[in-house]
Amino acid sequence: MAPARTRLHNKDGHVRPFLKWAGNKYQIIDRIRQQLPQGRRLIEPFVGSGAVFVNTRFDNYLLCDNNPDLIHLYTLLQEEGERFIRYCKRLFTGEYNNAESFYQHRERFNQSRNKRQRAALFLYLNRHGYNGLCRYNASGGFNVPFGRYAHPYFPEMEMCYFHEKSANTEFRLAGFEESFASAQPGDVIYCDPPYVPLSSSANFTSYSAGGFDLDQQQHLADLAEASARKGIPVLISNHNTPFTRKAYGQADRLIKFKVNRFISCKGENREDASELLAMFDGI
Repeated sequence: MAPARTRLHNKDGHVRPFLKWAGNKYQIIDRIRQQLPQGRRLIEPFVGSGAVFVNTRFDNYLLCDNNPDLIHLYTLLQEEGERFIRYCKRLFTGEYNNAESFYQHRERFNQSRNKRQRAALFLYLNRHGYNGLCRYNASGGFNVPFGRYAHPYFPEMEMCYFHEKSANTEFRLAGFEESFASAQPGDVIYCDPPYVPLSSSANFTSYSAGGFDLDQQQHLADLAEASARKGIPVLISNHNTPFTRKAYGQADRLIKFKVNRFISCKGENREDASELLAMFDGI
């Protein structure tokens, strides 16, 4: 048997999110926390795995995403806690850790209209699917293949922590424009949009139907600049590319550094990528 994880925090005191996620900010959480100013409430228009949420301390949170499966999972965990965790745990047994079961569960997920069943299956697919990718086809069907892990980890401790921390949190199914429109002075906004691709073969923007094109990237940068002028600071993560450096040209600070990306299963393809944090300080 694979060894169980015995503690919630790592040696640096960080909490792992309970979802596997492409571009997870767990690796760079210290750099993000160094740039985030103090505020009453943190707003995340692209909450993703919630790595920033579980590793920061704000009085309140507004966590948004336009992926309904993600928001429904978080909402159910917030509302039901241990009862929902037990419901999900049934799927993490050896009998379901094979390709045949995986594809049956994936089809059940794509056909299901039951939010509770669909949320549990979303977690199952996330932990059993290839590299934790979240990807949908043009028809909105989840299409990530089986990951072939010997012992998929059931993140019970991490889910309990997430549930406890979510007491002062609102989860909202919303696009980034609506998230920005909800911001008020005293709020801080952290944005982790689908990244601008480094190459034509490295585009991982389809974690929800519709993707995220360069016009939307520019619109996000414009909203960040406008929010800062209203006294609402905004921090954005993205790849360090000519496009992003130009789009974030009005930021008060651009912080550039290297980070190892873990998308490819082949070690030789896991190269360092250049990361960019754009800080719009506000008035």
